Amino acid sequence: MFRLLLVFVFLSCISSGAIAQGKSPKKMRILFIFDASNSMSGKLNGKTKMEYAKQMFVQFVDSLSRKKNYEFALRMYGNTVAYPPGDCEDSKLFVPFQKNNLALIKQKVAEVKPTGITPIAHSLTKCAFDFPDQVSENVVILITDGIEECGGDPCIAKLDLEKKGILIRPFIIGIGLSKQDAEIFNCVGTYIDGDNPKNWSGLNPVLEQLSVSRTTSQINLLDISGRPTETNVNMSIFDQKTGNMLYNYVHALNEKNNPDTITHFTPGRVYRIVVNTIPPVEKKNVSINSGKHTIIPIDCPQGKLNLHFSPQKNYMRKPNLKMRAIIRKSGEMITLHVQNLQTRETYLTGSYDLEFLTLPRTIIQDLKINQSMEKEVEIPLPGYVTINLKEAGEGCVFKEENGILTRIVNLDKNKTKQLYSLQPGKYRVTYRARSQKMTIFTIDRGFEVESEKEIQLDLISQ
Repeated sequence: MFRLLLVFVFLSCISSGAIAQGKSPKKMRILFIFDASNSMSGKLNGKTKMEYAKQMFVQFVDSLSRKKNYEFALRMYGNTVAYPPGDCEDSKLFVPFQKNNLALIKQKVAEVKPTGITPIAHSLTKCAFDFPDQVSENVVILITDGIEECGGDPCIAKLDLEKKGILIRPFIIGIGLSKQDAEIFNCVGTYIDGDNPKNWSGLNPVLEQLSVSRTTSQINLLDISGRPTETNVNMSIFDQKTGNMLYNYVHALNEKNNPDTITHFTPGRVYRIVVNTIPPVEKKNVSINSGKHTIIPIDCPQGKLNLHFSPQKNYMRKPNLKMRAIIRKSGEMITLHVQNLQTRETYLTGSYDLEFLTLPRTIIQDLKINQSMEKEVEIPLPGYVTINLKEAGEGCVFKEENGILTRIVNLDKNKTKQLYSLQPGKYRVTYRARSQKMTIFTIDRGFEVESEKEIQLDLISQ
């Protein structure tokens, strides 16, 4: 088991647009989460790790005390139920947000003694309820020397907070960690060696980031003219380095018909964004500028495809009739989508091949989908053929066109009554009863299918 000192900075961004320049800074609320678990009593270079943590905490507080637009609160965990056994819910807000309370916060930290265990994930989850509102900039600084001891996952807790509007900017101060050990916490943030107090100057970026303006971004889904008009499509957002999915959103336009502002992206992290259009569009190496509004353009021009039977007015007579079409890029065999008839679906602009799962197959090639246009495709309603046999046997159904026979489907070898839904046209069926062992006993019968018409074929004798 190894121990480390973690300092997480979570910045909640609830903005509905880019930050206007020149405005007075908003109120910033900083919640300190302080680890008072038993592991803090361990020794390092003649001092306890608690002494190291308290010294660092005083440095933070003294650096922030001159900020007039800041308010502070203190949550501590692991200090009320001794270990063993400890308590995985031992996390409490000791000093709520209020003005001029830093002296009280410093006093509480100075008095605390390490006793319990380390419920990091639980404390991070609870901290979301410590802030009185979501109007201010909401920041959390977690100071701990221990790894999670209650089965939670701080990385998952961190992502859950981001999804609730709390953006994470983490720094990790490691005590006695090898480079390999530190890499385990890549999902958390930037590593700083905390073995030597001289390295604590490396924490200055934390204070600097608390002073910068809010970081925001927007994803522009561009039409064929380069305008951000495309919307209402799912976007999956991944950490490009780890491959982990971070967010799964449906793109939206705000009340002004512009792409809405996203406040959950973390500066310094590289993202991969998959826009789940048909086919999907991927954008790699997406980074966010700290303290600025970053626009992420992605080309996603789309049009619609409307598939239906003809005549449409008769479709309701067959409520159980279902038909689908396989959609592929022109000249390719990879299936992009399977679309039901009587539906509209949105696709990227381009050329597509359609294969309707009718009997026989209906093929349409090089169908063009244009920007913001709806392409209408209709196929005739099928007819219905019931084939009655004296006994089960061998045979198949052919489409007959211009003297050419194309096999459509084999007869079911085990049934004497068979129903087929066939597209309008001329057909032939061949059949030989199983008990008949001579070729000349084959029955060959021609028939014609019309839309919505039902016919009976009795193949009882030659």
